[in-house]
Amino acid sequence: MKRRLIASSILMMLGAYAHAADISPAASHEITLSGQIDGHVNDSLGRAIAAATVALQTAEGKTLASTQTDAQGHFVFSHLATGMYALVATKKDFQTGTDIVNLMSAASKDSTITLSSIKALEIDVVAKKLDRARNGIAVDTGSSNYHISSQDIAALPQGAATPVNQVLLQAPGVAQDSYGQLHIRGDHGNVQYRINDIIIPESISGFGQSLDTRFASSINLLTGALPAQYGYRTAGVVDIHTKSGAFEDGGRIGTTIGSNDTRELSGEVSGHKGDFSYYLNASSLSNNLGIENPTASRDAIHDATSQHKEFGYFSYLLSDSSRLSLILGNADSKFQIPNTAGLTQNYTYTGVPSYPSENLNENQHETTRYGILALQGTLGDAFDYQVAAFSRYSKVLFAPDVIGDLIYNGVASQVLRTSQAYGVQADGSYRINDQHTLRSGVFVSQEHLDNNNDVQAFTLDGGGNPTTTLTSFSDINSKVANLDGVYVQDEWKATDKLTVNYGVRFDQVDAYVTGSQLSPRLGAVYQIAPSTTLHAGYARYFTPPPNELISGQTIALSQGTTAAPPGTQNDAVQPESTDYYDIGLSHKVTPEFTIGVDSYYKHVTNLLDEGQFGAALLYTPFNYAEGKIYGAELTGNYHKDNFSAYFNIAHSVALGKNIVSAQYNFAADELAYIANNWVHLDHDQTITASVGSAYRWRGTKYSADAVYGSGLRSGFANTSSLPAYVQVNVAAARSFDTTVLGKIEGRVSVLNLFDSSYEIRDGSGIGVGAPQYGPRRAVLLSLDKFF
Repeated sequence: MKRRLIASSILMMLGAYAHAADISPAASHEITLSGQIDGHVNDSLGRAIAAATVALQTAEGKTLASTQTDAQGHFVFSHLATGMYALVATKKDFQTGTDIVNLMSAASKDSTITLSSIKALEIDVVAKKLDRARNGIAVDTGSSNYHISSQDIAALPQGAATPVNQVLLQAPGVAQDSYGQLHIRGDHGNVQYRINDIIIPESISGFGQSLDTRFASSINLLTGALPAQYGYRTAGVVDIHTKSGAFEDGGRIGTTIGSNDTRELSGEVSGHKGDFSYYLNASSLSNNLGIENPTASRDAIHDATSQHKEFGYFSYLLSDSSRLSLILGNADSKFQIPNTAGLTQNYTYTGVPSYPSENLNENQHETTRYGILALQGTLGDAFDYQVAAFSRYSKVLFAPDVIGDLIYNGVASQVLRTSQAYGVQADGSYRINDQHTLRSGVFVSQEHLDNNNDVQAFTLDGGGNPTTTLTSFSDINSKVANLDGVYVQDEWKATDKLTVNYGVRFDQVDAYVTGSQLSPRLGAVYQIAPSTTLHAGYARYFTPPPNELISGQTIALSQGTTAAPPGTQNDAVQPESTDYYDIGLSHKVTPEFTIGVDSYYKHVTNLLDEGQFGAALLYTPFNYAEGKIYGAELTGNYHKDNFSAYFNIAHSVALGKNIVSAQYNFAADELAYIANNWVHLDHDQTITASVGSAYRWRGTKYSADAVYGSGLRSGFANTSSLPAYVQVNVAAARSFDTTVLGKIEGRVSVLNLFDSSYEIRDGSGIGVGAPQYGPRRAVLLSLDKFF
């Protein structure tokens, strides 16, 4: 109340002056009505406050209009006369905030109002303190860190509905592949996902994205020479920091409809009561383009999908220095495997003279569930810690079209793979003095793997020709895989400008193979000038094979049938060992514009790669005896007022030589060539680029982005490459006040604006299955109601 009286007094005095100058709102109303006030309402920590009421008042305190802020805390008043105005923002559990705006011309004027919390000041301060402590455990000295904020996500054409893999395509050195795969700096997969700095054991690879961008408050992508605390999957570390209910009560419900019969319903809710806070998120999606179309046609045949995801974050403050948090997640997805019409039948099935390929009915069902219970806090002013127990269950079931698969492929396989993983991760940070911070941690996990493959095939006669006689067999195996690691590292602030992080980690794996390695790490950051930073690092990596993908196939069972693979040699898949060198420079050209350049080189022993070799759309790992990967990246970011933009361009070369495991998947001539020649990896893409921008104008946010790829490899032993492609996406988003629903946000997104038809894969190359084409133009309409 006191603030309102002060604001009214100021306005009355300024209003009197404006009246004398004849520029008050009333006096100038007949002159111009083209002024605009464009503003944001934030809390004391700078975060947007949604659904806050903002009143527009005259110098005399008369309310002219009122509105509510959108999900980004944005509001706008348009068609205003020149003069003096007061903006008064209110919301439950917050103190009233006021801003005085002198609208001297028809131009737009910016306003920012900060509201201080009344109800949750204590939990706000404690939660922020613990977040800082958790961030102090994780460091990136010497590595490349690409930060994607909630504002960056909101600026994408699909906003927070953008799949995680599509969000990461905005980062440098990230190449897209079919089935939602990503390749970072020339690696196949090898991506580690973390939620609030806690490792999530990888699920069995497939098409589904088990993580939802909507629950992310920010996403960090770390690449390069990583500090010792990061192990196992090291091509890129994707660390998602989640939203929480510690700072506001509210929620959202939304729907999306559009091309390919897309229908999605999603919602989220957050809140707090005393020391307890929560955040819940759920979505249900269905469309007719679940997997990339194997043809260039606009509509895919037999390609429906239904995907359901749920996520929950719960936190309880045990004291002002510790909290207990629980994270729960679930993803359940069903996919039809798309068909190609007019294929030639290759085998004869008795009693079925004709079976059109467009009628095939193959399906895949994927499930991933995970849970994390974490205790995190501080002891005194020097020690921060986080101890987390985790569990993850993953299942993939491929159901064949038995008759159709036998007629076209000569084999029909029902594949069921399940994986249950448990583990503990503990990390600690101790500030010895102003120069040294010691960090250490341990990771222990156990994974129970079950692989079931029920196969039907035709027998071969004495000459190796297929008969019409069917045979069947089951290939069933189980395995317990153990993975352990420990690290210690010191962050040394050698001078005001130089910080050095040096450490070592030891890892061992006991699964289909056993192995261990001691891995030194060294990284440094040097502040050349206030606006220029140099980083460099070396890391030795130990990468165990993805156990959940190893089938343990018994080659002998398939001999004498059409299910037999090209070869019989099956040496065990080995862990990968890498020497990684990275150096980069970032420079702030202006306070708004930053550019960066980075280069890297990797020499690899037992380079891990993956290929699709069976009928099921699952990947199988194998090793090249030697590999070398190198490249360079250029990136830029610009943010000012209502405009933001970014660009990334990267050059990469990824080569391997001599396949030394799982050789049965390859033809003899291909093996012989690769044994004596350096070959491009199938996911090697020489040039990748991404660019995007967003601009808020008169209350509407316009956004656009584009990705470019020079083409993945193809042909015998990857000696060719596919044509280059560009995909452009655009969108417009705006908040509206409606009589029935109140304030809603609408978004229109156009994906692949120019309807470009491009091929991601053509079905040829090392370990490549069917062709896949990028999506054709699609129009999506989204409506979100915030409360």
